[in-house]
Amino acid sequence: MKSPLGNIMKQAQAMQENLKKAQEELAQIEVTGGAGGGLVEVTMTCRHDIRRVSIDDALIGDEKEVLEDLVAAAVNDAVRRVEKVSQEKMGSLTAGLTIPGLNLPL
Repeated sequence: MKSPLGNIMKQAQAMQENLKKAQEELAQIEVTGGAGGGLVEVTMTCRHDIRRVSIDDALIGDEKEVLEDLVAAAVNDAVRRVEKVSQEKMGSLTAGLTIPGLNLPL
């Protein structure tokens, strides 16, 4: 007969392994955030590493502050997209987890 603690430990170990794998997968996923109707785009991984910044040639002649604002907006858009992808990925891992007496807000 298996003990409840043994089952809990097996579930916790499996969850830890799944979380590690998900984190590794998230590090490879790229999302692109944009601003100014696509004039500025930022591509980053789900680890928040920026891979590319693309600035449309039409902006090169604009004022510096406008360009800076659009880059900041594109980064913020990419960060929000990363958070969404990460929540979806991590939420699917904990969906069937049942540990008696432990109520996790995942």
